[in-house]
Formats: sequence, structure tokens, C-alpha cells
Amino acid sequence: MPLKVPPFAELLAGCRRSAVHLETRDAYGVAAEDADFAAWRNGWRYNHGDRSSWWNGFHQSVAEAVGRGVVMRRARVVSEPLSEYIQYEHSCTPQNLAAGEDVRWLPRRLASDLLLPGNDLWIFDDRLIRFSLFGGDGSFVADHMEDAADTVKRHTEAFEAIWERAIPHQEYRI
Repeated sequence: MPLKVPPFAELLAGCRRSAVHLETRDAYGVAAEDADFAAWRNGWRYNHGDRSSWWNGFHQSVAEAVGRGVVMRRARVVSEPLSEYIQYEHSCTPQNLAAGEDVRWLPRRLASDLLLPGNDLWIFDDRLIRFSLFGGDGSFVADHMEDAADTVKRHTEAFEAIWERAIPHQEYRI
């Protein structure tokens, strides 16, 4: 029987030790980001010094989890040269860092000998995975939960291999 997919904030609120996020796409069609992405393409940039202008519920949930001792890591596997969308994500990453995430980047050219999961995912406390499924155009399709121990173990090992090789955000130049 398929597992119910709780809201992300609920999953994170129940997290005690770690939450890791793997992103593997070069473009996302996230409707909530369309206006900001279009503005960014026209030269607008976030003022990271003005937290009130960009801080949102996601950042708050992350900050609360980190405050409870949850270690949050995000790895992005990217093609180079970077797509325009990934350049936009890179410019927004200081927001993730301010909320308490650690972010690394892995160019695909450095990942050829790794086995990469087929979908983006979150792993909570090494026990539960939320897979995010996207269409070919980058549009969000659905989330799927998985708690089978062998599946969680394989995906956790894959994430750790990616993380080991990935470049910390502060060192990754675009």
C-alpha cells in the first residue's frame, strides 16, 4: 500500500538527526518561482542582506530543524556549462545557507562512475525517502514516499558518495 505523502514541513518537523536533499535536474518548472526566475533573467537579484524580502516558510522550517540539531545537506548534480535555471539556483543558494543547510555541487563530469538515483529525493533520518517526480519539461508531477529499508540504504549510500565528491557552495564557481 502506498505511503501517504505528508507536507514537507511535517516531515521535517518529525526529523531528529538528518535530512538530505538530492537534486539532479538542470531545470525545474516550479510555478511559484516563475516570476522571480523571469526577473532574475532580466537582471534582478535577491538582496540577501534583507532577509525579510526572501525568507519564507521553507526557510523557517529548515531553521527550526537545524535549531533542534538536525543536520541538513543538499547536493546538486549539474551539467556544465550550467543551464540558466541552475545559475539562478546558485544565486539563491545563500538563502539555503542562511537557513542552516549545507549545500554542495557535483558537476556531472565528476559523477560518471557513480550510481545516481533516478529521481530527486529527500531522505529523513536515514529511514524515509520522499521522491519528487518531474515531467520532461521540469514541471512537478508528484511526490512518492518509500520506507523499505533496502531502498533507503541504497539511496543513502548513493547520496553519501555524491556528497563526498561534491564541491562546497563557497568553492563552486560558475
